[in-house]
Amino acid sequence: MIDKDPTAYSWLTYLWVTGLAAWGGFVRFYSKVTAGDAEAFNFHELIGELVTSAFAGLITFWLCEAAQIQPLVTAALVGISGHMGSRAIYQLEHFAKTKFGGHHDNQK
Repeated sequence: MIDKDPTAYSWLTYLWVTGLAAWGGFVRFYSKVTAGDAEAFNFHELIGELVTSAFAGLITFWLCEAAQIQPLVTAALVGISGHMGSRAIYQLEHFAKTKFGGHHDNQK
């Protein structure tokens, strides 16, 4: 296994990862708008959705790289986690607590 750290990837890689994840977040926001759960011009909610999605996608990317998952599968998982946003972060947190132990609380 080739050891990599977060600084070993190019800016272009980070651009496509965060862009793909943010696109998933935009799709989620658009779905909320069409369902009537969000206002179309609520830029505060849109920005929050995009930032959360980009973060979830980035974490997913690093986990996929560590697990040596194929690039196309990684891209799909990044997009899905971007669409999931904070739900993906919660699932990743639960996975980490289960896998590595740690503080267990009942907060959601």
